Amino acid sequence: MDPDSERVLQYLTEVEEAAEDVLATKQQIVDLDTKRNKNREALSALRNEFSDSEKVKVCFGNMFIKFPAAKTKEMIQRDQEQLDKEINDLRNGLKAKVNRLNEIQGKPELRGYSLTSLSADELKAVNSLLKR
Repeated sequence: MDPDSERVLQYLTEVEEAAEDVLATKQQIVDLDTKRNKNREALSALRNEFSDSEKVKVCFGNMFIKFPAAKTKEMIQRDQEQLDKEINDLRNGLKAKVNRLNEIQGKPELRGYSLTSLSADELKAVNSLLKR
């Protein structure tokens, strides 16, 4: 192969790998979000249909175990917090991966893509300034 063909092939391989990484991360976010929504549905059902003193059947792997509803709620809420953290980490990493893909392709960096929302404290400070 001549050097030009090798460079083109290397470039295309690099772009393909970066694009595949972006798509895999997006799919991971979708999968975790689906799990988070199922947990949200389970928490809602536990709140509306069972008292904390009742026992509910919980699926662990391939078996069901009777567990107190209050403990089940706690476990699901901890799982929700972990899922939220993982999703946020993946989303933050996705920004860098998309920028890397654009850099490889020679496109300019996306403007405004790295913006973050205001924290609760920052929002309170802005609202207090606006009310003056």
